Amino acid sequence: MGKIRIRTGRGTGTIEVDDDASKWSGDDFKKIQEARKKAASNRTVSSGRGTGSRKLGDTPESKTTTSTKGRTISTGRGTGSRKSKK
Repeated sequence: MGKIRIRTGRGTGTIEVDDDASKWSGDDFKKIQEARKKAASNRTVSSGRGTGSRKLGDTPESKTTTSTKGRTISTGRGTGSRKSKK
């Protein structure tokens, strides 16, 4: 297995991961990320453009995305609209 370099932090940093995509995307990545969060729950992170700080363990859990089926989508330059099919 090879390694892949992934950009992090607005493109300023890199991390090396295995070339298996499931390790850094999708549901597997969410599990890994949750484990990292629990391990570093006492660490303080900056928030609000660097003006505030909070403990990493106090951040809320991520929510699942809701379906956009049937919602209105603007088209063109914002002058038209249609219902979403997906």
